[in-house]
Amino acid sequence: MMANCPLADRQPLAAGQKVCVMTGGATPQPPVLEKMEEMGFKVVHVYGLTETYGPATVCEWKPEWDELSVDQQAKMMGRQGIRHIGTEAVDVKDPETMKSVPADGKTMGEVMFRGNTVMNGYFKDLKATEEVFAGGWMRTGDLGVRHADGYIQVKDRLKDIIISGLENISTIEVESVVYSHPAVLEAAVVGRPDEYWGETPCAFMKLKDGASADAEEIIGFCRARLPDFMVPKSVVFGELPKTSTGKMQKFVLKERAKAMGSLFMNGGGNTVEI
Repeated sequence: MMANCPLADRQPLAAGQKVCVMTGGATPQPPVLEKMEEMGFKVVHVYGLTETYGPATVCEWKPEWDELSVDQQAKMMGRQGIRHIGTEAVDVKDPETMKSVPADGKTMGEVMFRGNTVMNGYFKDLKATEEVFAGGWMRTGDLGVRHADGYIQVKDRLKDIIISGLENISTIEVESVVYSHPAVLEAAVVGRPDEYWGETPCAFMKLKDGASADAEEIIGFCRARLPDFMVPKSVVFGELPKTSTGKMQKFVLKERAKAMGSLFMNGGGNTVEI
């Protein structure tokens, strides 16, 4: 909202002043970071849940990252980072074996926390409490990887991951590419039923005021930047459903995608615009 605020509505910061802003959840996109920097804001990426008393990790910035391009800096900032001083431990584990996944930046597991800033349990819900603490760690429901430098990176919610054929597709990674299109203001990616592949990515998006783009352009843009199996096969334009706090309601979009029917059954390769 700040990065796309009309120039006429902006109030400039004092010369040389820098304001530090924390953002959580969705990874900041390169165009947004660039605009925020130009406006005098330094963005710090944090991650956590209500169950961890809010932010529990921070993407601690490394001085050597200052030499990277804006796109590369955004990728570094996209990591959820390392535990902050109040968090005892954070790890990415295989949810079945509870073993830590290799720190290779590729092997996915579930992000888990433990420590005295983690909740005792859900109020009057013993079953849900036992499930979330199975194995002695609090399970977040987020899929992530560990990098060699110890930083974790969330790839998707367990419930949002798209399984297309034998491939797991991170909706966050696809959304990151869609967001980088200059005409896109907001975007969300969910799985659409497909009789052949099981699911294929479906991108819902809202364009910036005065901007224009069609489905073929968006798909072509993604195809130049993503493996073919990750490229959205359907594109839907329109307002995106959100909560009162601005959080995207993906469950609503999943129902919309489901109601659209199987892409393969409808002939494959078609796009939808509203």
